[in-house]
Parts: sequence; structure tokens; C-alpha cells
Amino acid sequence: MERIQQAIAKARATRQGRAPTEAGQPKPAADPGREAAWSALREVRLDPARLEASRIISHHPGTGATPFDLMRTNLMKHLRAQGWKRVAITSPSSGCGKTTVGLNLAFSLARQSELRILVLEMDLRRPAIVRMLGLEGRPRLADVLSGREDPEKGLLRLSANLAVGANADPVANPAELLSSAQAAAAIDAIEARFKPDVILFDLPPVLVIDDTLAFMDQVDCALMIAAAEESTVAEIDRAGRELADYTKVLGVVLNKCRFLDRTEGYGYDEY
Repeated sequence: MERIQQAIAKARATRQGRAPTEAGQPKPAADPGREAAWSALREVRLDPARLEASRIISHHPGTGATPFDLMRTNLMKHLRAQGWKRVAITSPSSGCGKTTVGLNLAFSLARQSELRILVLEMDLRRPAIVRMLGLEGRPRLADVLSGREDPEKGLLRLSANLAVGANADPVANPAELLSSAQAAAAIDAIEARFKPDVILFDLPPVLVIDDTLAFMDQVDCALMIAAAEESTVAEIDRAGRELADYTKVLGVVLNKCRFLDRTEGYGYDEY
């Protein structure tokens, strides 16, 4: 375990190679290369009815988006303080709504026009983003991760500052792909080309398979999504401890809670 943690720390330090940024610093000058890369991505039009059916509600401001806006504020505070970009979104078990929460968080982040947001679907056994967003063209981010396609082939632009990499079909041997040097190089290439401010990785549940832990050396921190009345305290504790062996766990988000007071939102506590 100590050797694994040392390897993860070394990979993270090599990948970052940058000092933490402070709030209030002047905005960096426009990057023509980044602008050209984003403009080259194929843009897709989203159906509002499909988003509503998939419980994606934070693409416009309103009461329903407030919990995700609060999550956005807390998340950006941590990322800016540490100079981090890469955030894993996972859960203890299946059915917790991690993809729904992750997409809502992405749309909330993208409403801040100065940010560029990428969502990469790493739940390769049970991909859901294509169905939830109604994407066409059968995208296959896995081909980018394996080196068979260039980054532009695996990404779609949802708006001027939000892009997603998804998979239309399940992928064979996902743990081996996620832990490969080729996948790490592909993600580095995506980050270098598009220079996003935040990358959200939609990962499988921690306690079901080892795919997520195999990928943890590629992220800076993690958010865990738990389901009210479904996720047990023991599951949350075990999953949180396993994640904490590999990365910083920023918090646990309580999803599917039907009994919150009007003044309450979601759980967001330091693990």
C-alpha cells in the first residue's frame, strides 16, 4: 500500500507541475490555441425535455439548481486553493445517482462563463451519459483512451464552455484500460489541448469493482455520492476509507433525500 501511495503521489506531482492558484489573481490572457481546440469540437443541441426526464436541471438558474450551485462554490474553493483540476465522481454502490449529480454539477459550473468544463465518462461497464443527454453519433471515448483515436474524436461540445467525452457502448476489460499508461497519456493530451479549468470523471462505484481505485492516480480529489435510505453508513465509511487511501475525499453528497427541510440542501462534509 505504501508503494502504491508513493507512486500516486509521484504521478500527481509530475502531472501538476504548477503552484496553487489564489482567488483574486488576474485572469490569464486569452489562449488562441485553446479557443481553436474548443471551437473544433462538434457541438450538439440538447433537448430540454430529455434533460428534464434525466433529472438534469442545473443548466439554467433556479430553485432546483441551488444545491448544485452551492456544491459548485464549495468545490471551486478547494480546487483553487490547491491548484487542482481533476475530480472523481463516484459512489459506494450502484444506483446512487452519481452520473446525474455529476452532470448537474457540470452544467452548474458551466454557467460561470469564465470556466471551461470537461466531463469524461470512465464508467466503462455501464455508460449512461449518451442515454441521459440524448447524444447522437455513437461517441466512444474508450477509443481515445486506448490511443486509437485523437481527442477530438471522443469529445462533444454541449455549449461554448462545456464538453463531454462519453461511450455509446460498454467496454471490454475496463480496469486494464483505466490503469494503463496509454489512458493516462490520452488524458494528459486532452488536458494539454483543451486546457479545461475542471475535469469531472464519472467513475464506477467503489465497492462493486476495482475500476475506480485503478484510476485514482489520475485524479486530484474525489466526491462521493450516497443515496438516502439506500447507502448504509457502513458502506459510506468503507468506500470513503478506501478512496482516502488513494486521494483526497472532498465530501459526501447525499442524493435522493425526500425529507429535507426547506433550509437544508445536501451533505457536503470533509471526510
